[in-house]
Amino acid sequence: MFVTKSPAVQRPKILAVDDNPANLLVIRRVLAKLDVEVVEASSGNDALKATLDDEFALVLLDVYMPDINGFEVAEILSQEEGTRQTPIIFVTATYADDVHRLKGYGFGAVDYMAKPLEATILLSKVQVFLELYRHRVALRAALGELSERNRQLEIEVEQRRLMEQEMRHLAMHDMLTGLPNRALFMDRLESAHHRATRHGGMFALVYVDVDRFKAVNDTWGHAAGDAMLVELAARLRSTLRENDTVARLGGDEFALVLEELEDMQDAERLLERVRAALLSPMRYLRDGEEIELSVSASIGLAAYPADGAEVGALLHAADQAMYLIKRGREVA
Repeated sequence: MFVTKSPAVQRPKILAVDDNPANLLVIRRVLAKLDVEVVEASSGNDALKATLDDEFALVLLDVYMPDINGFEVAEILSQEEGTRQTPIIFVTATYADDVHRLKGYGFGAVDYMAKPLEATILLSKVQVFLELYRHRVALRAALGELSERNRQLEIEVEQRRLMEQEMRHLAMHDMLTGLPNRALFMDRLESAHHRATRHGGMFALVYVDVDRFKAVNDTWGHAAGDAMLVELAARLRSTLRENDTVARLGGDEFALVLEELEDMQDAERLLERVRAALLSPMRYLRDGEEIELSVSASIGLAAYPADGAEVGALLHAADQAMYLIKRGREVA
């Protein structure tokens, strides 16, 4: 829902420019019948200064003035961004011939009025331009409101996009470690299989299962267990290459997809880096006391295509390899 504030209603302003105070008095009295504010200027310079501070619905401009004449004032106003659309009615007793009229129209004049001013004609002309001005102000306000609504819509669309992006991320990543979850892992595994099948390459699937993880939870609490998993995820992620995948499948189970391997020795070198990263104990601060948590993991590897040409076969092979190592450690 959009909430917009209505702009404060201001009386339209008309600029009356004449070096004769009597003429300004006539204009003031005639326009007093309208709901307008008349700003008076007794010279061209004063008129230009007035346009710096206010927006005018109309300028009633005397042509003959001692410092800057009306044509020069009109020319300057026509060149300024803020005043070029302001209508000008020349008020003159001397320059009413066609040549000067054309000159005035070239500088932005919309009409001419002859002195002495006739009240009815002046009121009629001013009312026309007041109505045009009110329409222009209303249109500008509507465009401003539309622009604000568009801006709010853009913000909402961006917020929704970020929210959807975050939701997609959460749906495909483990909340504790930030690693890809099982769903994203399977997608990465299928992609690796497709690339290797298409290009005749080699990749490896690795299962990592933390040894005696339940004992950590039972002895030090689940917070310590979570800290261990987060640290383990960070070590795995920092050890492998950028194009490799590290995922948490759930509990204390992790999986790796090692792509673009040259041979089995290449895979074994990467596994040695993983094993080395797990050698140093992890430290956990509990109630102000630093606890040292030893880490070890059972690691099983299956390579494509040697240990399976299909994804299902590779998953089974890696799981069996990990299970045999884990069972051997438990027996030992």
